[in-house]
Amino acid sequence: MVYGANPGRAAWLLEALSAEGCETLALPCPGEPDLPLLLAALETARPFRPDWVAGLGGGAALDLAKALAALIPAPGGPMDHLEVVGRALPLTTPPLPFIALPTPAGTGAEATKNAVIGLPDHGRKVSLRDDRMLARLAIVDPALTDGTPRATTLASGLDAVTQVIEPFVSRKATPFTDAIAAPAIPLGLAALARLMQGEDAQARDRLAWVSLSGGLALANSGLGAVHGLAGVIGGLAPAPHGAICGALLAPVLRLNRARSTGETARRLDQVLDQIAATLGGSREGAPEALARWALDAGLPGLKAQGLDPALFPRVAAAALTSSSMQGNPVPLSEAELLDALNAAA
Repeated sequence: MVYGANPGRAAWLLEALSAEGCETLALPCPGEPDLPLLLAALETARPFRPDWVAGLGGGAALDLAKALAALIPAPGGPMDHLEVVGRALPLTTPPLPFIALPTPAGTGAEATKNAVIGLPDHGRKVSLRDDRMLARLAIVDPALTDGTPRATTLASGLDAVTQVIEPFVSRKATPFTDAIAAPAIPLGLAALARLMQGEDAQARDRLAWVSLSGGLALANSGLGAVHGLAGVIGGLAPAPHGAICGALLAPVLRLNRARSTGETARRLDQVLDQIAATLGGSREGAPEALARWALDAGLPGLKAQGLDPALFPRVAAAALTSSSMQGNPVPLSEAELLDALNAAA
C-alpha cells in the first residue's frame, strides 16, 4: 500500500488490514512521484510479490500506486513505457488490481488511466498510460478529506475546479462529459470558496464529488493549456501540481476567451458567469476576480512557487507538445503561452 506524506492517515487502514490477516507492505510517497522514487519503490515491491496495490492519499500517492500496479508485473522498467521521454511501449503484462482511496479532493486520479511521473534529468513530468490502469475499486469517502490543511485544500481544490472547467471547454468535449463537468463547475467554485472561510463537512462532500467528476470528465475529453503548461512546470519547480494549476487558470481562461468564437465562446462565457456569480463582479472581469481571490486566499504565483522566470520560454515551447494541449478549445502560440506564464508569475 502506498500512502502520502502523512503516515498517520494510513495507520488505521494498515491496522484494519492486519486484523483481517493481510500481509501488507507500506510504502511512503512523501512528494510528487519521480523516476528515482518509482525505481526505489519497484525494487522494494517486486520481491514482495503483491496481489494488489492500494493508494491512500492525494494524487501523488495514487499515481505512484497506479504506476507500481502497472510495472511490478512488467518485464521491463519505467522508461520502456513512459511517454515523451521514454519508449512509450504498451504494457505486455496486465497490471495488478489497483485500489484508490483519495484523501485531499483534487486530482481525480482515482478515475483516470494514467500515472504522472517526474523525470528530474529531463525537467518534465510525463505519463505512464494504459486502459487497464483504471482503478478496480475507488473508495471516495469525503470524510477522509476532513481536516485537510488550508493550503492543501486551496491548491488541490483549484486543481479539481480546473479539471471540470477544462473538459467542459475542451475541443474534445462530448454530451457525456458535459453532463459530468457542467454541473460540477459552480459546485466546486462554491465549495472551495466556503472552505477558505473555515471547515465545512458539506463543502468537503461537494468538493470530493467535483474531484471525482473531474477525473471522469478528463479521462474522456482531455484537458487544456493549464495542464499543458503545468506538466512542464512540474518537472522544473518543486511546487504542488494543484498550486501551479491554480495560478494558471485565470490567465488561460482570459487568453482562451479572447481567441474564441461561436460555441467555444459560449462555453467559456458560461464558466466566466459562474465565476462571477461565486466571487462577484462581471463576466468580463471574472478572470481577474479569480486571480485576486486565489492570491488573497494564500495561493502564491509561479515565481514564489519556485519557477525561475528565465525558464518561461522553455516552458512555453515544451508545453506545445503536451498531450493536454490537444484539448485546449483554441490553438495557442508559444508567445501566447508565454503571456499566460507572465500573468501567473
